[in-house]
Amino acid sequence: MAARNKILIIGIGRLGAMLANRASQRGENVIVVDPQETAFERLDDTFTGFKITGDATDIRTLESDCYITSVYEVIITTGDDNTNLFLAHLCAKIYGVPQVFVRFDDPDKSVLISGIPSIQAIYPSDLSAKRFIALEAEGEK
Repeated sequence: MAARNKILIIGIGRLGAMLANRASQRGENVIVVDPQETAFERLDDTFTGFKITGDATDIRTLESDCYITSVYEVIITTGDDNTNLFLAHLCAKIYGVPQVFVRFDDPDKSVLISGIPSIQAIYPSDLSAKRFIALEAEGEK
């Protein structure tokens, strides 16, 4: 089995690009994948990782281009909750990736990943609500 020494980021929108740039700056071995080659324009000029133009739901792309068996962390940030859910399950259950982080717009998706300890979800609506509540509390002081 290959050593797990890579981070794979699927979906290079604003969030995916920010996380990829940050991981690259830390010196991580980063692979990014997006079906649109223009998405890579969001990456910094100093980005040192590998850029894969392709469909991460295609097993051949994950195995041959993204080296999924040597990945210790996957960050899934596409704009589609169902795609993100599928990829999270695939990475965690089929490929045994130790850490899978997935973004969902719909907090109700949490029930579909419960009981899978390697998958952790981020919900932008929850994060925004917590920040608004914190700002409101600061204003009341």
